[in-house]
Amino acid sequence: MRKVLLILLFNCLTLVSYAEDIMNIEVTADSEASGEGSAGQPIAIVPFGGVERPPQDIASVVSNDLYRSGKFAPMSTHLLPEQPSQASQVNFVNWQTAGMPHLVIGRVQSSSTGDYIVEFQLFDTNSGTQLVGLSYNANLNNLRQVAHQISDEIYRALTNERGVFSTQITYVMAQKVGKRNNYVLYLADADGANPRTMLRSNEPILSPTWAPDGQRLAYVTYDPVISPKGHRDKQMAVYIQDIRTGRRNRVSIGRGIHGAPAWSPDGTKMALTISENGNPDVHMLDLHTGKLTKLTNDTSIDTEPDWSPDGQSIIFTSDRSGQPQIYRMPVNGGQAQRITFKGNYNARARFSPDGRKVTLLHNGGGGYRIALMDLDSGQVKVLSRTSLDESPSFAPNGSMIIYGSGSSLAAVSIDGRVHQRLSVELGKEVREPAWSPFNN
Repeated sequence: MRKVLLILLFNCLTLVSYAEDIMNIEVTADSEASGEGSAGQPIAIVPFGGVERPPQDIASVVSNDLYRSGKFAPMSTHLLPEQPSQASQVNFVNWQTAGMPHLVIGRVQSSSTGDYIVEFQLFDTNSGTQLVGLSYNANLNNLRQVAHQISDEIYRALTNERGVFSTQITYVMAQKVGKRNNYVLYLADADGANPRTMLRSNEPILSPTWAPDGQRLAYVTYDPVISPKGHRDKQMAVYIQDIRTGRRNRVSIGRGIHGAPAWSPDGTKMALTISENGNPDVHMLDLHTGKLTKLTNDTSIDTEPDWSPDGQSIIFTSDRSGQPQIYRMPVNGGQAQRITFKGNYNARARFSPDGRKVTLLHNGGGGYRIALMDLDSGQVKVLSRTSLDESPSFAPNGSMIIYGSGSSLAAVSIDGRVHQRLSVELGKEVREPAWSPFNN
């Protein structure tokens, strides 16, 4: 089993390949549940008025955002009983008759500076009262982001939870060029749109992870080195990259494994997997001083750490029981305790934002699937339907989990009811997604 886990560690370096480095992502969603209201609560989002042909269909973005959350069922545009853009134009009886308890209207106007003013209002149609009404200054480049912000406001008003539509995801893609792969690290909106290149490399890019401030990424790649005997070689290196400037800083490099970075909640430290004398253990790196502290010291393979939200403990994957399982230990020293007992394979665990659950890669005999485990009860619930899934990552509000699935990215709600797939063109593959924290 030790050999199998080592093979899994190194095979992740060359899993991805596709034909082109530009990704067109189609988002689809479905709800599979029984019971009343399983499709989400009805809501109407009317096409925004004002500018005759705005460069961005704000209402469409908002409608898609809310639908993908699984908590709303937007009314089809062709069924709208009317299309008001001002509050004075709304006939609330029409919306009550149509069974729409909530209504969104809005306007996009050109400003005196040549930019745009975007306004929206959310109404309770039964009482005829306005629940939210906001205005945004926008330009051609951020109209879509304003639409996501509107979605967040509507989601918060109707669920009392913070929306994640304005957040981002990162993922890795690779392009086959002859006998070589070219790797690309992308950033995109939470719905997969607006992809931006963060890094291109001829070497694999692995384990991207967000800093708690949402302004930096850590990831693993390979750097060329000259051996003591003068031979050219490559070594694993951990980098931190600033998202705004693109500036990179290497924080760890060495022979063997230097990988699986995980930020501490305050952003001052990082947990890493480093192999000394060929044995992978979890270490803690102080990012200010460069001091390295060994956290695990076992003859087994200890890897894939993740920090608890309170900063007091880490979880990690270890084969010390004979099979890959999840263990937990305090960061200030202490005994590691096994926490997974269901299934013959549990790995790549990640804490939920509230620290009460973990998502993990689980195999109970039906393939490698994304699962959710309650830390109090130990109950494990399989969420994904496919059998070759990898790299689960929580949305910052804890409502969804994004993961890699075959050639696509996928997402699932934590109750397993809503499934999404961010598909790519034939011949392309994406891997290692990670969801950003909130912007502030």
